[in-house]
Amino acid sequence: MSAARIVDERPRVTDALGARALIEAVLEALGALSHLVGEETELVRAGRLPEALSREERKTELGGVYMRGVEQVKLNAVALARFVPDQVKRLKDAHLDFQSLIETNQIVLATARAVSEAVIRDLAADANKPMRAAGYGPAASVGAGLFARPNSGPLVLSRRL
Repeated sequence: MSAARIVDERPRVTDALGARALIEAVLEALGALSHLVGEETELVRAGRLPEALSREERKTELGGVYMRGVEQVKLNAVALARFVPDQVKRLKDAHLDFQSLIETNQIVLATARAVSEAVIRDLAADANKPMRAAGYGPAASVGAGLFARPNSGPLVLSRRL
């Protein structure tokens, strides 16, 4: 068996032009991802969950592009710090802003989940609650006996949420 030569296929930054190009590419991916996450957050806040979920595939794609860019930045950290330290700071600031956006998104999603769980729990409790009118005495019932449900009405669910 011959030993295979391992080739590093990840490009290395060797000059300021390459450093700027890498930072700009990562910032562009981060900007697109931030925009998409912001849209998703607003749609969930508005209760338009199907529209928010329709962006999931694109969000995953942009997240992958951004993470590959971050790996490139890590690989070339020394060169980037040497060639374009101001751009590295700009990238760090943009990443911190993105983290803040993600925290807001997570809070909105957790709130939507808690609300939907409460609605389902309340519906289940109402559906399972005995609907017989209580009469006088231990075995008394009013109306049509055991199957009387005087307060029952149609159950309405919104499929938009």
